[in-house]
Amino acid sequence: MIKNYIFDFGWVLVRFDMDYMTRKYIKDENDCQMAQKVIFDRVYWDALDDGTISDQEVKEKIKSRLPKRLWEDACKAYDNWIYNLPFIDGMVDLVKDIKENGGKLFILSNISKEFAQRYKDVPALKELFSLFDGLVFSGPLGIVKPSKEIFEHILSKYSLERQETMFIDDSEKNINGAEAVGIKGYHFDGNAQKLREYIFK
Repeated sequence: MIKNYIFDFGWVLVRFDMDYMTRKYIKDENDCQMAQKVIFDRVYWDALDDGTISDQEVKEKIKSRLPKRLWEDACKAYDNWIYNLPFIDGMVDLVKDIKENGGKLFILSNISKEFAQRYKDVPALKELFSLFDGLVFSGPLGIVKPSKEIFEHILSKYSLERQETMFIDDSEKNINGAEAVGIKGYHFDGNAQKLREYIFK
Protein backbone atom coordinates (compact mmCIF):
# COMPACT_ATOMS: atom_id res chain seq x y z
CA MET A 1 0.00 0.00 0.00
CA ILE A 2 1.32 3.43 -0.95
CA LYS A 3 1.58 5.82 1.98
CA ASN A 4 4.24 8.26 0.79
CA TYR A 5 4.04 10.43 -2.34
CA ILE A 6 7.19 12.13 -3.65
CA PHE A 7 6.57 14.82 -6.26
CA ASP A 8 8.93 16.47 -8.69
CA PHE A 9 8.42 20.24 -8.88
CA GLY A 10 8.84 21.68 -12.40
CA TRP A 11 6.27 20.43 -14.93
CA VAL A 12 4.58 18.34 -12.22
CA LEU A 13 3.37 20.94 -9.73
CA VAL A 14 4.23 24.08 -11.71
CA ARG A 15 4.82 25.08 -15.31
CA PHE A 16 8.44 26.01 -16.01
CA ASP A 17 7.60 27.94 -19.17
CA MET A 18 10.78 29.60 -20.43
CA ASP A 19 8.98 31.54 -23.17
CA TYR A 20 6.47 32.97 -20.69
CA MET A 21 9.22 33.91 -18.23
CA THR A 22 11.26 35.73 -20.88
CA ARG A 23 8.40 37.57 -22.63
CA LYS A 24 7.35 39.27 -19.43
CA TYR A 25 10.55 41.33 -19.61
CA ILE A 26 11.64 41.31 -23.26
CA LYS A 27 8.90 42.16 -25.75
CA ASP A 28 10.74 42.21 -29.08
CA GLU A 29 10.38 38.80 -30.72
CA ASN A 30 13.95 38.45 -31.96
CA ASP A 31 15.44 39.76 -28.72
CA CYS A 32 13.20 37.46 -26.72
CA GLN A 33 14.26 34.37 -28.62
CA MET A 34 17.93 35.29 -28.41
CA ALA A 35 17.76 36.03 -24.68
CA GLN A 36 15.74 32.94 -23.86
CA LYS A 37 18.35 30.63 -25.38
CA VAL A 38 21.02 32.24 -23.22
CA ILE A 39 19.09 32.70 -19.95
CA PHE A 40 17.88 29.11 -19.94
CA ASP A 41 20.98 27.46 -21.36
CA ARG A 42 20.85 23.87 -20.11
CA VAL A 43 24.54 23.97 -19.20
CA TYR A 44 23.89 26.71 -16.65
CA TRP A 45 20.76 25.13 -15.21
CA ASP A 46 22.38 21.71 -14.86
CA ALA A 47 25.20 23.39 -12.92
CA LEU A 48 22.65 25.21 -10.75
CA ASP A 49 20.90 21.91 -10.07
CA ASP A 50 24.06 20.24 -8.82
CA GLY A 51 25.20 23.28 -6.86
CA THR A 52 28.36 24.04 -8.82
CA ILE A 53 27.44 27.57 -9.96
CA SER A 54 25.78 30.57 -8.30
CA ASP A 55 23.06 32.91 -9.55
CA GLN A 56 25.59 35.73 -9.78
CA GLU A 57 27.93 33.62 -11.91
CA VAL A 58 25.06 32.74 -14.25
CA LYS A 59 24.15 36.40 -14.67
CA GLU A 60 27.74 37.24 -15.57
CA LYS A 61 27.68 34.50 -18.20
CA ILE A 62 24.35 35.78 -19.54
CA LYS A 63 25.77 39.29 -19.92
CA SER A 64 28.87 37.97 -21.66
CA ARG A 65 26.68 36.48 -24.40
CA LEU A 66 24.06 39.19 -24.96
CA PRO A 67 24.15 42.78 -26.27
CA LYS A 68 24.51 45.31 -23.48
CA ARG A 69 21.06 46.77 -24.24
CA LEU A 70 19.51 43.48 -23.08
CA TRP A 71 21.53 42.98 -19.91
CA GLU A 72 19.07 44.61 -17.49
CA ASP A 73 15.94 42.91 -18.83
CA ALA A 74 17.65 39.55 -19.26
CA CYS A 75 18.85 39.64 -15.66
CA LYS A 76 15.35 40.61 -14.52
CA ALA A 77 13.95 37.59 -16.35
CA TYR A 78 16.54 35.39 -14.68
CA ASP A 79 16.10 36.88 -11.20
CA ASN A 80 12.31 36.69 -11.33
CA TRP A 81 11.66 33.25 -12.83
CA ILE A 82 10.78 32.03 -9.33
CA TYR A 83 7.78 34.43 -9.33
CA ASN A 84 6.54 33.17 -12.70
CA LEU A 85 5.66 29.54 -12.00
CA PRO A 86 1.92 29.00 -12.54
CA PHE A 87 0.48 25.86 -10.99
CA ILE A 88 -0.47 22.98 -13.26
CA ASP A 89 -4.26 22.70 -13.31
CA GLY A 90 -5.62 20.32 -10.70
CA MET A 91 -2.35 19.53 -8.97
CA VAL A 92 -2.72 21.63 -5.83
CA ASP A 93 -6.17 20.18 -5.20
CA LEU A 94 -4.79 16.68 -5.71
CA VAL A 95 -1.98 17.31 -3.23
CA LYS A 96 -4.52 18.56 -0.68
CA ASP A 97 -6.74 15.52 -1.21
CA ILE A 98 -3.84 13.10 -0.77
CA LYS A 99 -2.99 14.84 2.50
CA GLU A 100 -6.61 14.74 3.69
CA ASN A 101 -6.64 11.01 2.99
CA GLY A 102 -3.62 10.46 5.23
CA GLY A 103 -0.86 10.37 2.63
CA LYS A 104 2.57 11.76 3.42
CA LEU A 105 3.84 14.31 0.91
CA PHE A 106 7.37 15.10 -0.22
CA ILE A 107 9.12 17.07 -2.95
CA LEU A 108 12.30 15.89 -4.66
CA SER A 109 13.54 18.38 -7.22
CA ASN A 110 16.66 19.10 -9.23
CA ILE A 111 16.87 22.78 -8.38
CA SER A 112 19.41 25.35 -7.20
CA LYS A 113 20.71 26.23 -3.75
CA GLU A 114 19.34 29.73 -4.24
CA PHE A 115 15.83 28.41 -4.86
CA ALA A 116 16.01 26.47 -1.61
CA GLN A 117 16.68 29.78 0.14
CA ARG A 118 14.29 32.00 -1.84
CA TYR A 119 11.05 30.05 -2.24
CA LYS A 120 9.73 31.33 1.11
CA ASP A 121 9.74 34.84 -0.39
CA VAL A 122 7.06 33.73 -2.88
CA PRO A 123 3.72 33.49 -1.04
CA ALA A 124 2.17 30.95 -3.42
CA LEU A 125 5.18 28.63 -3.16
CA LYS A 126 5.47 29.05 0.61
CA GLU A 127 1.81 28.06 0.93
CA LEU A 128 2.20 25.11 -1.44
CA PHE A 129 5.30 23.74 0.28
CA SER A 130 3.62 24.05 3.69
CA LEU A 131 1.40 21.15 2.61
CA PHE A 132 4.42 18.86 2.32
CA ASP A 133 6.04 16.76 5.03
CA GLY A 134 9.53 17.11 3.58
CA LEU A 135 11.53 18.80 0.83
CA VAL A 136 14.74 17.68 -0.85
CA PHE A 137 16.48 19.96 -3.34
CA SER A 138 19.49 18.82 -5.33
CA GLY A 139 21.53 22.03 -5.24
CA PRO A 140 22.37 22.03 -1.52
CA LEU A 141 23.24 18.32 -1.70
CA GLY A 142 25.35 18.39 -4.84
CA ILE A 143 23.60 15.27 -6.16
CA VAL A 144 20.83 15.14 -8.75
CA LYS A 145 18.15 12.84 -10.07
CA PRO A 146 18.28 10.20 -11.45
CA SER A 147 21.22 9.17 -9.25
CA LYS A 148 20.61 6.36 -6.79
CA GLU A 149 22.13 8.52 -4.04
CA ILE A 150 19.43 11.19 -4.06
CA PHE A 151 16.61 8.65 -3.87
CA GLU A 152 18.34 6.82 -1.05
CA HIS A 153 18.85 10.19 0.67
CA ILE A 154 15.15 11.07 0.74
CA LEU A 155 14.20 7.56 1.91
CA SER A 156 16.72 7.73 4.72
CA LYS A 157 16.08 11.35 5.73
CA TYR A 158 12.36 10.80 6.23
CA SER A 159 12.47 7.10 7.23
CA LEU A 160 10.34 6.02 4.27
CA GLU A 161 9.74 2.40 3.34
CA ARG A 162 10.47 2.15 -0.38
CA GLN A 163 7.66 -0.34 -1.04
CA GLU A 164 5.21 2.19 0.46
CA THR A 165 6.52 5.09 -1.62
CA MET A 166 5.49 6.49 -5.00
CA PHE A 167 7.47 9.00 -7.08
CA ILE A 168 5.81 11.29 -9.64
CA ASP A 169 8.01 12.97 -12.27
CA ASP A 170 7.70 14.15 -15.88
CA SER A 171 11.09 12.62 -16.79
CA GLU A 172 11.18 8.94 -17.70
CA LYS A 173 14.88 8.89 -16.85
CA ASN A 174 14.11 10.03 -13.30
CA ILE A 175 11.31 7.48 -12.98
CA ASN A 176 13.77 4.76 -13.94
CA GLY A 177 16.15 6.03 -11.25
CA ALA A 178 13.45 5.78 -8.60
CA GLU A 179 12.36 2.32 -9.70
CA ALA A 180 15.98 1.13 -9.60
CA VAL A 181 15.93 1.59 -5.81
CA GLY A 182 12.51 0.01 -5.35
CA ILE A 183 10.27 3.09 -5.40
CA LYS A 184 7.08 2.89 -7.48
CA GLY A 185 7.26 5.39 -10.35
CA TYR A 186 4.58 7.36 -12.19
CA HIS A 187 5.50 9.17 -15.40
CA PHE A 188 3.44 12.36 -15.29
CA ASP A 189 2.16 13.68 -18.63
CA GLY A 190 0.50 16.87 -17.40
CA ASN A 191 -2.90 15.28 -16.80
CA ALA A 192 -3.79 15.77 -13.13
CA GLN A 193 -7.11 13.95 -13.46
CA LYS A 194 -5.42 10.83 -14.80
CA LEU A 195 -2.95 10.90 -11.91
CA ARG A 196 -5.83 11.40 -9.45
CA GLU A 197 -7.63 8.36 -10.84
CA TYR A 198 -4.42 6.32 -10.62
CA ILE A 199 -3.83 7.25 -6.98
CA PHE A 200 -7.42 6.88 -5.78
CA LYS A 201 -8.38 3.88 -7.92
